[in-house]
Amino acid sequence: MKTLLQLNTSLFSTGGQSSQLADQFVAAWRANNTDARVIARDLASKPLPHLDAERFLAYTASAEERSPKQQALVAESDVLIDEIRQAELIVLGLPMYNFGIPSTLKAYFDHIARAGVTFRYTANGPEGLLGGKKAYVFAARGGLYAGTPRDSQTTYVSDFLAFVGISDVEFVYAEGLNMGEPRKQAALADARQRLHELAA
Repeated sequence: MKTLLQLNTSLFSTGGQSSQLADQFVAAWRANNTDARVIARDLASKPLPHLDAERFLAYTASAEERSPKQQALVAESDVLIDEIRQAELIVLGLPMYNFGIPSTLKAYFDHIARAGVTFRYTANGPEGLLGGKKAYVFAARGGLYAGTPRDSQTTYVSDFLAFVGISDVEFVYAEGLNMGEPRKQAALADARQRLHELAA
């Protein structure tokens, strides 16, 4: 059975343009994969706490040395890692806020980046342990950023996913959404056309 993990990160939850594009892709993909399983996680309705010293020390402590509180913190991270391990396909709805990714997505990344679990250090540098997956990123932006120095999202998200072993990543952009209704509708139509092609 195929498994897809959907991560929506818009602060508007299912109302965000990036979430709607991700939802439309998943619906089209499910129509072509009727026996598949979808794991959905909305980081707006169920945000994760940001990384702090207590959590970081819990992650880096050896299993036998963890306190009960540290074990509970690690168990929360383990749930997220188990979800992404199960998935062959990852779908990410990604809005741009102040030239960067939503802080809730950064928190998610911090929860799943664990040495010896999702990546390991080797003599040749870090090696990701979540290989064999494909990721689609549906990026909604108010302005025009793709291919410019101001697009910090694409590089950061690609680099992080590659760091944990997911190097097959495709971005679908819907840009200029705050630059007038005609441009917005054209951008969304192009993104919808592309997502249906990818879901086929």
